[in-house]
Amino acid sequence: MSDPATVDLAIIGGGINGCGIARDAVGRGYSVWLCEQGDLGGATSSASTKLLHGGLRYLEHYEFRLVREALIERERLWSIAPHIVRPLRFVLPHMKGMRPAWLLRLGLFIYDHLGGRKLLPGTSRADLARGPLSDGLINDIAFGYEYSDCWVEDNRLVVLNAMDAAERGATILTRTRCTRVQPTGDGQWDVTARDQATGQLHRIRARMVINAGGPWANGIAKDLVKLPPKGRVRQVQGSHIVLPRLYAHDRCFIFQNTDGRIVFTIPYEGKFTLVGTTDHDFSGDPAQVAASDQEIAYLCDLVSHYFKAKVTPADVVWSYSGVRPLYDNGTSEAQKATRDYVFEVDRLRGAPLLSIFGGKITTYRRLAEAALDKIAGQIGAPAAPGGQSAGWTGRSALPGGQFAPGGVAAEARKLITRYPFLTEGAAARLIRLYGTRAAEVLGEASAEADLGQAFGEGLTAREVDYLIRKEWVREAEDILFRRTKLGLHLSSTEQAALRDYIGQSRAARQSA
Repeated sequence: MSDPATVDLAIIGGGINGCGIARDAVGRGYSVWLCEQGDLGGATSSASTKLLHGGLRYLEHYEFRLVREALIERERLWSIAPHIVRPLRFVLPHMKGMRPAWLLRLGLFIYDHLGGRKLLPGTSRADLARGPLSDGLINDIAFGYEYSDCWVEDNRLVVLNAMDAAERGATILTRTRCTRVQPTGDGQWDVTARDQATGQLHRIRARMVINAGGPWANGIAKDLVKLPPKGRVRQVQGSHIVLPRLYAHDRCFIFQNTDGRIVFTIPYEGKFTLVGTTDHDFSGDPAQVAASDQEIAYLCDLVSHYFKAKVTPADVVWSYSGVRPLYDNGTSEAQKATRDYVFEVDRLRGAPLLSIFGGKITTYRRLAEAALDKIAGQIGAPAAPGGQSAGWTGRSALPGGQFAPGGVAAEARKLITRYPFLTEGAAARLIRLYGTRAAEVLGEASAEADLGQAFGEGLTAREVDYLIRKEWVREAEDILFRRTKLGLHLSSTEQAALRDYIGQSRAARQSA
């Protein structure tokens, strides 16, 4: 292997924090190299509740700074990614024996005003005894409060940050495991990573290493870098289930429970309802996490408690689970562990390492900005002139997001004007995934037949090729359950056809 190139930053971990830091850093002029052992956002960052929210319940834990920061970020992320972020209205029912109505209203008043809300509507009282919002609910629930938060396609948020970073010059390596991190003796790091499929080795020198391994952060610091951190990640498992649609309207419910947990029911993918999440400590391998029978039964029981229809595990269409890498602040209960982020800077033989603990998807961009402050304090300002100023990631649209919030329908109409063979549903689906880059997906197609093999639900070979070429897709699951959620809609035969196509495409590239 030839002498390695030198970069400013070597980032280990391609979840939302790693990709968010990569985007911000390369935009400011730092040279960036990132490796991810699996698919981008393939672990925790794809296993969220898909919400951009301030965290209403964190007010009870007096985490006002975190809540305020997250509330501000909701509208900012909507403005830079209007194709994958959309507003949602949440209904918080008043439950007898739970938090009193005055406390709910006070909390929502603070929630409405703490974050400088401009676009999202504020809180209103909701009649749950009659009318459309009562659909399916038990009779004991008479009223509640309706407030605003946002929804996000979580994996796409990760991928779009990585795309923007790559287009600005960052090197992004997926399914490439970091195998060696050693100080060189002159204040830099020697970093080696191996492609998990081909065995190809990638080696670079870095002025600073960023440990953005999420639930693997402890292991990276202790076992790979040989620099055990002073803090540690608290691994907290959160599981979700997907059920056939529980009600017809488009509101989400946030239910209080006697065990102190809350649970969301969220309209999902048109035909379904997403229910989550659980919250308990996890001690196994994060790569093997899965929703347990007990968790699935727990979520089904909660749904059955609030809705007239009784739900059982047999009704579950899909489940997923992730390990949240929370900072261990000594809290005894997992649901009370802080969602704030903590940095730890260490040096080994003069070489700086930044480890990241905690954080939440809503505040990833602010986490990246704070990380850039730490980076500048360790290795100085970027050597390359003309970089962006601090805060630029909140002003510059992510790929495909060059239109105003709420403009999905208008963009879909523009797409149909250019590609008249598209149905309204197909155009809307493409805009919600790719935004203004939907035309890049479709290319010069003048008829549906030009899009190649059809796999169902509008997915065609042209789109799959784009995802392979531009979004680091290597396996069918990357598309079915991460870049899109078409795995909920395609038949087993259609999914098998997609796997065959991707396998053939991979073989053709390897032989070329």
